Amino acid sequence: MRPTFRKILRNTALSVAALGGLLVAGVLVRQHRTFDAPYPDLHASQDATIIERGRYLAYGLAHCVDCHGDPKQKAVRAPGAAIPLIGGEAWHLPVGTVRAKNITPDPDTGIGRYTDPELARILRHAVHADGRLVLPFMPFANLADDDLVALISFLRSQAPVRNVVPADELNFLGKALLAFVLEPKGPTRTPPVHMPPAPTAEYGAYLANSVGNCVTCHTRMDMRTGQLIAPPFSGGAEHASTKQPGTKFLSPNLTPDPTSGWINNWSEETFVARMHAGPAYPDSPMPWRAFSAVSDDDARALYRYLRSLPAASGGPNPKDLRTVAKYP
Repeated sequence: MRPTFRKILRNTALSVAALGGLLVAGVLVRQHRTFDAPYPDLHASQDATIIERGRYLAYGLAHCVDCHGDPKQKAVRAPGAAIPLIGGEAWHLPVGTVRAKNITPDPDTGIGRYTDPELARILRHAVHADGRLVLPFMPFANLADDDLVALISFLRSQAPVRNVVPADELNFLGKALLAFVLEPKGPTRTPPVHMPPAPTAEYGAYLANSVGNCVTCHTRMDMRTGQLIAPPFSGGAEHASTKQPGTKFLSPNLTPDPTSGWINNWSEETFVARMHAGPAYPDSPMPWRAFSAVSDDDARALYRYLRSLPAASGGPNPKDLRTVAKYP
């Protein structure tokens, strides 16, 4: 006897329910999966010069302050100003609510309970001290050993501040990504032991790709995979306004393309001055307050690297400044 439509529908519903149940069970089991990753043999220094280098990175091009700084002080701080890195900022994303952690050396609510190699593993391999994945918002995997030591040294040198930051609240999508999709992203190559600062294109490449993460913001990305889907620095990536819900910004093309390259006709001095000038839009998602504290030599290195890139078309129209912002 041929099955009736009602039986087919019932069996289909049962199959879908069973698959859904298996998916939920899999997410619940695997969302806390752990990973192995090496512990870099790197340790904090008390050398004042090294600590100052870490401070320069944290409040400058590495812009740790833009995520971890005191939310009440971030928006009004002066360029390069040292405000407490107590965390607490919350981002409401499609995967749930993610919060910046307290990275002062408080032993209970901050990083004081971690060893130096544990901190180095978090920054370089995105694996927490307990083996869980660290969400991929800190792109420091290729940071040179000496700069990683400088950052850890600076973080250790801060005054400890007790500030309890609530845990992230991931929705089912976020938990499913943790369970089945996201993996730790370690270095793409052996990180250098030392990257001597110099106003060269080589050092600018290091700053733009391994320190400031300029490449991720200025290149279109597949939001499902996190992979770049356009030529590096060709612009057009969409970023939310920091103050106006619904407003989007398109990142400018930084390659020397004669048509769509925003800095193609800029002199080096113009670029250096622009880096120090701060935001043109008060709600710009670019961390201008941190980047404006960059040294002249580092700004020159960035310019010389960007000028060395292959020209690629893309991004908003550089002849119409209004095209960088898309208002609702």
